[in-house]
Amino acid sequence: TQEDCATLRIVCEDSYVGMQVELLYTVFHDTDVITRSVKITNIGQKHFYLTKVYSACIDMDNNDFDMISLHGSWARERYIQRKTLGYGIQNVSSFRGESSHQDHPFLALVDKNTTQEHGEIYAMNFVYSGNFRAQAEVSQFGFVRMSMGIHPENFCWKLESGESFQAPEVVMVYTDKGFDAMTAAFHKLYKKHLIRSVYKNKKRPILINNWEATYFDFNTEKLLSIAKEASQLGIEMLVMDDGWFGKRNSDTCGLGDWVVNEEKLNGGLKYLVDEVNKLGMKFGIWFEPEMISPDSDLYRAHPDWAIAIPGRPSTESRQQYVLDLSRKEVVDYIYEMVASVLRSANIEADYVKWDMNRQLSNIGSICLPADRQGELYHRYVLAVYEMQRRLTEEFPNLLLENCSGGGARFDPGMLYFSPQIWCSDDTDAIERLAIQEGTSLIYPLSTMGAHVSDCPNHVLGRTTPFETRGIVALAGTFGYELDVTKIAQKEKDMIPKQVALYHQFNDLIREGDYYRIASYQKNHLFDCWQVVSEDKMEALVTFVQVLSRPNYKSKRILLKGLAEDKQYKVCFVNDETI
Repeated sequence: TQEDCATLRIVCEDSYVGMQVELLYTVFHDTDVITRSVKITNIGQKHFYLTKVYSACIDMDNNDFDMISLHGSWARERYIQRKTLGYGIQNVSSFRGESSHQDHPFLALVDKNTTQEHGEIYAMNFVYSGNFRAQAEVSQFGFVRMSMGIHPENFCWKLESGESFQAPEVVMVYTDKGFDAMTAAFHKLYKKHLIRSVYKNKKRPILINNWEATYFDFNTEKLLSIAKEASQLGIEMLVMDDGWFGKRNSDTCGLGDWVVNEEKLNGGLKYLVDEVNKLGMKFGIWFEPEMISPDSDLYRAHPDWAIAIPGRPSTESRQQYVLDLSRKEVVDYIYEMVASVLRSANIEADYVKWDMNRQLSNIGSICLPADRQGELYHRYVLAVYEMQRRLTEEFPNLLLENCSGGGARFDPGMLYFSPQIWCSDDTDAIERLAIQEGTSLIYPLSTMGAHVSDCPNHVLGRTTPFETRGIVALAGTFGYELDVTKIAQKEKDMIPKQVALYHQFNDLIREGDYYRIASYQKNHLFDCWQVVSEDKMEALVTFVQVLSRPNYKSKRILLKGLAEDKQYKVCFVNDETI
């Protein structure tokens, strides 16, 4: 609201082109953050084309900076990279139609001596879910230009007379108190001023997802057997993942046919949901609304609805195409199919997992004229936002969780619509230490979808103690991704204790201030983080020993964020409690 912030609007004009440029700087009163965006208006009589629009640009002296960025791939997203900033241009970017697994829309320039507690940082994060470029350039004279915005490659936006183009916002943070202070600024802004969900400040239900339990091989009886066992252990929601619709018995077909497969769900969806509700559990469901399979009734009826360069065949990836969401009739049709499923059973107040499993390619639309083909990437992102806006407005009590092949679209643009995002398809607890460390560098713990899964882990094949899996998942939204009817009794007995820990500590984890004490990404031996309540009356310290070394002393953990004028009572959560 206007009480939360103040905006400086600087108006520039190019009379030759007939262009007005508004530079918008917003300062938040309770957070050390400035957001910056650009609005461009055609005030002339003729159209012109925008081929590059960055949202933020800062020039500064080069203080012998290091550059911090986040990189990875599927199943190992957001690893922290730190390197010396040298002459020329260094950038991170995505040209995949999404913010991507590989690079992240974040960039920080830091003093050489910057640590968690000390040192200067200039950081940027892009509130956008599509193509981006984050760039730092050192000039011949030793100055630095730091910029961020929509990736200019294949971007061309036509502005007719009187029309405007609003670029997305960049969140800019400065601190001279190290990474802890930078993280605190991002976390506070996103928790207080970005996330809109009714679940923003609420405990989320503990869910069990059937994906790694069954993959496509399930029916009503199997799902109810999982739900009955889970409900007795304190789990609060059953989520039915991929495979419930059309003829979707594998990942090669069916996307776009959002009609319940009653051969699998005998009795129909409403019967299944009602039976789950009778157990005292909520019900959630998976969709991938942006995609279409070549082997689907929808594609056979509307092959022109897939993105493709006019006159050229499209390229399959994962046996699927991407729907052309620049077309209103496509958006309306897909939205109505999704909404109809939610209306048909008691799901509208529960949970939807919104997935997106392939990048965009062969970019073209038969409905855009030749001089507007360069608008498709951006129009696609705006259409995704529009569908999620409609979904959360029609179903205001819905818990929406975004996902993109795991963590390929974990960005502030998505957080506006969903208070949590699936952090990675890699649920291995040890790999998650690194993934969740990089993610929590910018994003609140409450936004990180995290589950306890089975072992050997389905991605890595690693076996990790069940209690360790629980502790790591407690640093996020917390849930389960396994067949609870098949796990060992010893592990099953631990679930009610993990559930109790979630209820005991989630308010603190969700609302508290986060501090990084040790980094598994750096030492490859152990990990440690801390959460402190805003009133500093309570703190939770988590230490995970990954590898032991012979004949070494015990570790001394130096705590952070506590009040100097208070005495704290130390309580240990021992193996029996876990």
